[in-house]
Amino acid sequence: MIAATNPIETAGYDLAVIGGGPAGTSAAITAARAGVRVLLLERGKLPRQRVCGEFVSAESLDLLAALLGHGVDPETVRIPEARLFVDGRVISTPVAPPAASIARFDLDADLWKAAKYCGVDARLECPVGDVAGTGPFQIKTSLEAFASRAVIGAAGRWSNLRPKPSNGNGRAREKWLGLKAHFAEEFPHASVDLYFFDGGYCGVQPVRLGNDMRGRVNACAMVRADVARTLPEVFQLNAELAKRSLAWQPLIVVTSTSPLIFHEPQAIQNGMLLAGDAAGFVDPFVGDGISLALRSGAMAAECLIPFFREEISLADAREQYARAYRGRLTQVFRNSSRIRGLLKLHPVIRRPIVGFLAKAPRVTQYLVNSTR
Repeated sequence: MIAATNPIETAGYDLAVIGGGPAGTSAAITAARAGVRVLLLERGKLPRQRVCGEFVSAESLDLLAALLGHGVDPETVRIPEARLFVDGRVISTPVAPPAASIARFDLDADLWKAAKYCGVDARLECPVGDVAGTGPFQIKTSLEAFASRAVIGAAGRWSNLRPKPSNGNGRAREKWLGLKAHFAEEFPHASVDLYFFDGGYCGVQPVRLGNDMRGRVNACAMVRADVARTLPEVFQLNAELAKRSLAWQPLIVVTSTSPLIFHEPQAIQNGMLLAGDAAGFVDPFVGDGISLALRSGAMAAECLIPFFREEISLADAREQYARAYRGRLTQVFRNSSRIRGLLKLHPVIRRPIVGFLAKAPRVTQYLVNSTR
């Protein structure tokens, strides 16, 4: 164990991680394996269904395997191709190396189990009401208070610990919804299929849940609230998707989240290191949300380990993380924002661009790779 140096630290933990999703568990596992005393707090029950594309890019599969302590299940569905359905065209591009499709229900359960196996004090149904101090910290829940030398915030976009985003210049924001469910499909295509329409998109890909070997797809949509509010309404907004979904049978209850708000990533807040969606929400169509969560969580913990070893100050650790986040991850958000801007263009302007991309597979693949 890494020794604490004052009474408040001795009575508490080296690191408190708030949020039990991929970012939080990645941080907790990484720190615990370095001998750090870690407290992991999750406000709800796990596992549970979450709005998620359930796509893990190849760049993060080695990290995921390391966190789990074993290789990724060989039965995991692989995704070697991406297909974009937009303006009546289909644009195909290889996903090389192939990505993986992993149900969040299973992923969250496995990562939580791995964290506990590493010695993390992991607690469910323990919402955090307040974090006081900037190091050391006092973390208050409804039942108990904890002391910690450092805190990583990984509680998602709408943590009560984050300030509510402003409307900037005062204009009303567009309200975006996230919707997700699994459906039975007899022979799913081995690809991630993105169906675009004015006011949003819907991603569809094969997925496996637990030991259920039935043909199953995950349909996950991001849509403006004034365009659609249910998945059946979303399916009717793209002709190809409407046709494909006719034979689908629901396998789980629809999960929803709102509003979805995009902002410049913020790696540090009130002395806490932020990871995953707490730091920044990336456009779901780029398929890298889980990967960014895993990578940012591990990176936050790695930057704090020298502090716990008393090699650097907490301020230096925070600065190292902010610099690493900017250098390794921020460009993904900027590139995805540019692609989102392209898709929001008026159809008269967008269609020639889509036509060009359909005839220029290398350009399309470059755009896809730019969001990794």
